[in-house]
Amino acid sequence: MNGILDGIKIIDMSRLLPGPFCTQMLSDLGADVIKIEDTNGGDYMRWMPPVGKADSGYFLSLNRNKRSMKLNLRAEEGKSVLLKLAADADVLVEQLRPGTMEKLGLGYETLKANNRRLIMCSITGYGQDGPLSNEAGHEINFLGTTGILDLVGYYEGCPALPGIQGAGAGGGSMWAAFSIMAALFAREKSGKGQYIDVSITDSAFALMTLIAGAYFISNKLPSRKEDLLVGGFAWYQVYKTKDDRYIAIAPVEEKFWEDFCNTIDRPDFISIQHDPPQVQERMKQEISAVIAAKTVDEWLDILGPLNICASKVKNLEEAIADEHLNARGMIIEMDHPVEGKVRSLGFPVKFSEQPYSVRTPPPSFGEHTNQILMELGYTEKEIKEMADKGVI
Repeated sequence: MNGILDGIKIIDMSRLLPGPFCTQMLSDLGADVIKIEDTNGGDYMRWMPPVGKADSGYFLSLNRNKRSMKLNLRAEEGKSVLLKLAADADVLVEQLRPGTMEKLGLGYETLKANNRRLIMCSITGYGQDGPLSNEAGHEINFLGTTGILDLVGYYEGCPALPGIQGAGAGGGSMWAAFSIMAALFAREKSGKGQYIDVSITDSAFALMTLIAGAYFISNKLPSRKEDLLVGGFAWYQVYKTKDDRYIAIAPVEEKFWEDFCNTIDRPDFISIQHDPPQVQERMKQEISAVIAAKTVDEWLDILGPLNICASKVKNLEEAIADEHLNARGMIIEMDHPVEGKVRSLGFPVKFSEQPYSVRTPPPSFGEHTNQILMELGYTEKEIKEMADKGVI
């Protein structure tokens, strides 16, 4: 069965997390993704610990269903190869500093001159323009700039560093993939490609929509001590259990809150669900004492049948073994020619007609270089000459 993006050719010049995660989503849906890697070591993610027999677990999690090609873009012949690739490609994804592609002679206007249908997506920390456009940054910088980091952590103390890449993946990767799909759809009507400027910071900021919406009306700054989603309320909270585990309890709806209060023998809490912070603090303390009297599994046995939004706070090992996540196909296994059996997380969305597929494992460094060059019409002699000169 062909994938949704079968026949779509994508040149992936990105590395690390945002771009590769974006292009893996597209490759899962059937696109032919050609991963361009610098001849001097390739994608940095390949050698970031923990490393298996050859590649990092990080790299293996982000690059299935792709082909890898070594290419030195500092060499004129390397640029010529990329121009040939882009001439019949549908999408090019890059993650270099603003202006770098133009300095290489590979900017959008140059590429578009040879392929008016090309969609080029640039993923950067702060976007192609604006006061911060040329600044360096990483996940915590993007989260800090957008106000997200200020809301992460327990309601007292300094902000906490999230355990996932909410800006790079939840913002940059997702918005890039979504926008590329939108541009492909638009091209079906116009026949023309376009340039997409994805700022990881802008994309992360968009995730603040709900909290910003409340602020625009109230003009009240959200606080980790008072805001609903960051621990300000007793009924949207994480509580410690007798066995030093945690349970997440979120009986937000009144009917759920009433059932919860009756179950813990505190019906007096029912009518004060939305009372001010000092009342919430008192309820949190008293509920904490109740929850601490039983283990997390004992509480799940009690609260589970009520269906009031209570769940164990699991560690990664427990999540990977979770019956529901496995039933949904979220843990997959691939045969890798070097690493052996490799596990990875699956594609989260299910399509009835054209589901995603795992066709090939993550490629070894430059594995498909010769194959791709031959597809472009280069002879074996020309390929050998490029290899001798360090172009590939």
